[in-house]
Amino acid sequence: MMKNLLLTIVCGMFMLSGSLSAQVYRVDISDMIDGGLALYVKRVIEEAEANNARALLVEVNTFGGELQAATEIRDQLLATEIPTYAFINQRAISAGALITLACDTIGITPASTIGAATAVDMQGVKASEKIISYTRSEMRSTAEATGRNPKIAEAMVDEELEIEGLSEKGKLVTLTGTEAIEWKMADVEASSVRKFMDKVGLGDEEIVNVEPNWAERLVRILTHPEISVALMMLGLGGLFFEVKSPGWGVPGTVGMVCLGLFFGSHYLVNLANSWEIILFFLGAFLLILEIFIIPGFGIPGILGVLLMVGSLYFSLIGSLDFVTGAQLDSATRRVALVLLLTVVASVLFFKYGPKTKVWSRIALADEQKADEGYVATPDYTEFIGKTGVASSPLRPAGTGMFDGKRLDVVSEGGFINEDSPIEIIGVEGYRLIVRAKEA
Repeated sequence: MMKNLLLTIVCGMFMLSGSLSAQVYRVDISDMIDGGLALYVKRVIEEAEANNARALLVEVNTFGGELQAATEIRDQLLATEIPTYAFINQRAISAGALITLACDTIGITPASTIGAATAVDMQGVKASEKIISYTRSEMRSTAEATGRNPKIAEAMVDEELEIEGLSEKGKLVTLTGTEAIEWKMADVEASSVRKFMDKVGLGDEEIVNVEPNWAERLVRILTHPEISVALMMLGLGGLFFEVKSPGWGVPGTVGMVCLGLFFGSHYLVNLANSWEIILFFLGAFLLILEIFIIPGFGIPGILGVLLMVGSLYFSLIGSLDFVTGAQLDSATRRVALVLLLTVVASVLFFKYGPKTKVWSRIALADEQKADEGYVATPDYTEFIGKTGVASSPLRPAGTGMFDGKRLDVVSEGGFINEDSPIEIIGVEGYRLIVRAKEA
């Protein structure tokens, strides 16, 4: 009895293994190609490999997108040992053409198109010759790797290349479904993905539709240009609010969460590097140090602001290997817009916020005046001009003894040794500003 049970379990495991190996995993390449899509494709390929899938079906319908994301997807498709099948359902334009050519077998509908893969910015302006040369080589090497005509692949990028009988100089190559079959840039013509599967011998196999998970969808949303601007503005605005108000509260927490979402999402899609995140928080540290510890506003504060703005700027550019002038212009405009909106919003908030009903619910409306007996901070003005000694090293904060009283002080400039003579030269709230005095 036990032997039969074990035999049944083993047979069931083999049957399950055979079923999994017969599955075809489907990848949906639609809408804009971006870093979030590259994460999704990587996960589907890894899942298909783990389950010994028979094939990977890449269904393409896109006008293109980011070149960096497209090359990542291309590399993943070429690296996998699972047979890859691409089906162009309407169009594989620009970066979509690169991804399609990376597949072993390509199917296309008669009304679909593939090509027009020259690199342009969001306004349609052609990229520099450096970027064009790089894209051309990517298309050529991809076509060679999958056994297709590399010259036609290059002509999809560079209009200066002429293909006899297909295109003339000055026009990019874009093929219809019939032309793609004729010139062997596609292998099978089919009116639907199901008929394509039948023609390549996969019609009886189960198709596993792997949808993007919530994290991948969230990353695609957070890296959207408009959302990125909003996250930066809320992040900087929250930090500015905390700088202008005592203690730490909700605005600062919201600001840090927004900046964490911005840098985290950009880091996941390889737009932000770890050094950019380190630069930002180093800049924030210098700014806070300047405001709360070092009197006035000098080199640490200026350097802190520059580091924070610079880190945001570079995270919007992405890879520095093949950055275009259009990318630099776009990043400059977005950072400038963020700074402008942050300053304007902060000024309006502090000017008109206290007059709103919402403000009255979170802040005291009554003013506590000194002539009514309310004292917010001790009056230290009487100590200005007094001399004493530093009872601890001032780096620059510390304590000093004045007329037998121990007071918290901050040096005007650099380090002051313990027991050194000091003089009080000013008062800023709770802080007594001192300078070293010759004995």
